[in-house]
Amino acid sequence: RVQVVESGGGLVQAGGSLRLSCTASGLTFDDYAMGWFRQAPGKEREGVACITWRGGSTVYADSVKGRFTMSRDHAKNTLHLQMNSLKTEDTAMYYCGAEHYGGPWCAETSGLSALDAWGQGTLVTVSS
Repeated sequence: RVQVVESGGGLVQAGGSLRLSCTASGLTFDDYAMGWFRQAPGKEREGVACITWRGGSTVYADSVKGRFTMSRDHAKNTLHLQMNSLKTEDTAMYYCGAEHYGGPWCAETSGLSALDAWGQGTLVTVSS
């Protein structure tokens, strides 16, 4: 079965950087739209970044454009999220998600309901 496991979260000061990783198993990497969503305390889930299946296109939320960069390592079935210039409002639990033959599911909150798999999350805390 499809499994994804996130890692790399932690505590960082505003302006700092973190790199999250998502290792996937039980799937053919390119057959899935992979990406990240987050949920802050008391707030709805929010798509952060995702890439469509076969790497057709990459989408970033407006709130992270220019600061976050997503990349894939096909050899290791791993997805990375490089987060720079972090802000306190980036504080949230970050989840990796996968949708079989999926599109840009992170572009709208409703897209998250189409996910076939997601992990337990990794916590990112940005202090002021």
